[in-house]
Amino acid sequence: MKFINKALFFLLIITLPLLIVITSIRLVLTPLFLEVEYRLPGFPADDFGFTFQERLNWAKVSSNYLVNNSGIEYLGNQKLAGSQPLYDERELSHMNDVKDLTQSVLFVWYLLIALFALAILFFWNNGALQEFWKAISLGGWVTIGLVVLIILGVFVNFDALFTGFHRIFFKGDTWLFLYSNTLIRLFPERLWQDVFLFIGGLSLFFSALAGFFGRNFVQAQEPNKHLLKKKGVK
Repeated sequence: MKFINKALFFLLIITLPLLIVITSIRLVLTPLFLEVEYRLPGFPADDFGFTFQERLNWAKVSSNYLVNNSGIEYLGNQKLAGSQPLYDERELSHMNDVKDLTQSVLFVWYLLIALFALAILFFWNNGALQEFWKAISLGGWVTIGLVVLIILGVFVNFDALFTGFHRIFFKGDTWLFLYSNTLIRLFPERLWQDVFLFIGGLSLFFSALAGFFGRNFVQAQEPNKHLLKKKGVK
């Protein structure tokens, strides 16, 4: 049992950064993020004809596709004025790849939520809830360190970070498009910079909560442990 406790303890520390970052990513994939992002000062206008409302609408449609259960026809059937398709075949292919990646990440998220729910039940059932919160606290500080490195990468060389990300998760040059393509018009580079910063900022917030709350919970249990020792309870 002691081995299981230790293994689960370290597993929680290692996986908490993933849980926090993916939670932040999921919040980015909501209409609210786009509502705020498109209204930020300095956000570039579309040089090829979309009005603000048209652009916001099509961005929401595209974001919704990534998290719903529809196939690529969901986007393939979308038409602009004059019955022009929203996306061409190359763009549709990329969006399909992005959805596959998104769904895989969300699947990992669901597994992590289940893991942490089962872990807290396990530690509680074994009278070791303090160990759970200690792992949460340590995992929070680890996450802060990792996220700070990513944020620094955004400020130091966002292009290299962005390119490296796409080369890891997508084949060849399938993610490269012209400025006149709908994907770039809806999701310009400025948006992706803000996405990385938003995910980083939100992850730092959640990590700090985990670090402080977990530590405070552990400290709150210390007097109880000392009291039990004084009473001769082991």
